[in-house]
Amino acid sequence: MAPQYAQSLRFRLPPLLFFLQTGFIVVFIVYVDIEQNVQTKQHAFNNYYSEFQDVHVMVILGFGFLATFLVRYSFSGAGFTLLVVAMAVQWAVILNGVESMYHRGNILINMRSLVVAEMCTASSLIAIGAVLGKTNPVHLLLIALLEISGFVLNGWLLQTFVKVQFLNTIMLLHIFGAFFGLMLSWVLYRQGSEQQHEKEKIDRKTGLFSVMGTLFLWMFWPSFNSVLVEVDHLDRGRSLRAVYSTYLALAVSAVTAAGFSVLTSPQGKLNLFHIQRCTLAGGVAIGVAMSAVHLPWVATAIGFAAALISTLGSRYIKPIMLFAFECHDTCGVLSVHGLPGILGWMVQLLLQIADSDDLTTAVRFAVFHICTLLITLSLSMSLGLITGFLLKCHFWRPPQNKKCFDDQAFWEFPHQAGKR
Repeated sequence: MAPQYAQSLRFRLPPLLFFLQTGFIVVFIVYVDIEQNVQTKQHAFNNYYSEFQDVHVMVILGFGFLATFLVRYSFSGAGFTLLVVAMAVQWAVILNGVESMYHRGNILINMRSLVVAEMCTASSLIAIGAVLGKTNPVHLLLIALLEISGFVLNGWLLQTFVKVQFLNTIMLLHIFGAFFGLMLSWVLYRQGSEQQHEKEKIDRKTGLFSVMGTLFLWMFWPSFNSVLVEVDHLDRGRSLRAVYSTYLALAVSAVTAAGFSVLTSPQGKLNLFHIQRCTLAGGVAIGVAMSAVHLPWVATAIGFAAALISTLGSRYIKPIMLFAFECHDTCGVLSVHGLPGILGWMVQLLLQIADSDDLTTAVRFAVFHICTLLITLSLSMSLGLITGFLLKCHFWRPPQNKKCFDDQAFWEFPHQAGKR
């Protein structure tokens, strides 16, 4: 039997797609140009292209496969990820070029701008993970566009008023996306979510594909954390240090997540959700703290603490958020991205204070660093609330409760049509 809202989606999704894409094409025709300096282009290609490929693989294959874990939502998990990325990258390129357009009259496309756009898109995918399976593709596109707008605005505010380096603002994507998504899940909460939905589960096939996404993310995360280091630091050694630190943090994080997954299991067994996500917590935390990490043991300690917080959060904090605060976080983005991100922020604060030459410098840095987090949390949570109330409007035709976590509401299945 066809889902109630399948036909009405025809009058919402295609018009939105064509409207947005036409608008982006017009903007690209009028304002966007490719960087013409041959020497600069060759330098950017040599320095960025291989790492751009790594980031691209992470965003498309990593997040795409990771979203296929639900037993009847694998088509939507992978397909909607591609759709959102394709649209969101264009929007991020335009937004990140607004300042250039204001001063120069046009937006220049280069390898670095594409990398930054991909990283902004990753922030929106993190937010979407909190409401995965409970929304339609129109919702997801609107979430991505509004979240990226807020994230770019947050970066501009931090760089302009708090004088935060660009690298540090972009690495706040984990915190911004996680708390944006958490507020979304609170506003879009559905009655009855206390009881697990019959389709909100993993089977062997979808679990295997989801672990493939984890492997892609785990393999290429060092590039994700190091690709923009040289934007602020011309010393190539800093970029290599970021690679080493990220790899060590990820390695320790994977081992620690597996250990605590068994320890916290009533049956004393590994939990696939922990292996899929908590093994990545070290990469999240080290990315936020990266500018202050100079020693290998610090990276390993961060990986251990991040995996511990993430695993315990997935096991205990996620149910508390559901029953006490009515936040149904499908992918556990608070435990995987939010809490490890805040851990990285705290580590960066402590290390920078320890490295300060005098008390005045330490206090000044602490004040600005705390302001950075407060601005990021305030903006992400407020925009998440606004976006949630906007999407709660029935005009967007959210899926029925019984059609949540189900591909059949959005995708054709010819073999089933043949049986009918």
